[in-house]
Amino acid sequence: MRAGTIWTLAAIALIGLSGCNKAESPAKVQEDVAKATDSAADKDAKAADRLANADASANKNVANAEAKADEKTTDAAGDAVVTQAEGDHKVAIAQCESLSGQAQKDCKKQADDQLDAVKAKVKQLKKDAG
Repeated sequence: MRAGTIWTLAAIALIGLSGCNKAESPAKVQEDVAKATDSAADKDAKAADRLANADASANKNVANAEAKADEKTTDAAGDAVVTQAEGDHKVAIAQCESLSGQAQKDCKKQADDQLDAVKAKVKQLKKDAG
């Protein structure tokens, strides 16, 4: 008798479950498809917006990094030019020592003026680049 009860309950459960898989009306199916399509389109649009924002942010970061690298390169190049000018200045001052009197003073002034001009030009270039 117990087996009969189990079989009866199993039969009732199968009948109940088979009712869950009944076909929907064409109007209901069309409505569900339209909702799913709209939902997918909305999610696609949001994903495209996130992608565009990420791309814009990445481009901005790259531009900032390039600008910073350019500034460092300009600074380094300017520093190298000043270092070279200072070396040339020392050589010129040493050569001026072979002169005497006003000629020596004029020679040293010219060397100093050349160094000052190079430093001023480099300073202006760094300012313009920054």
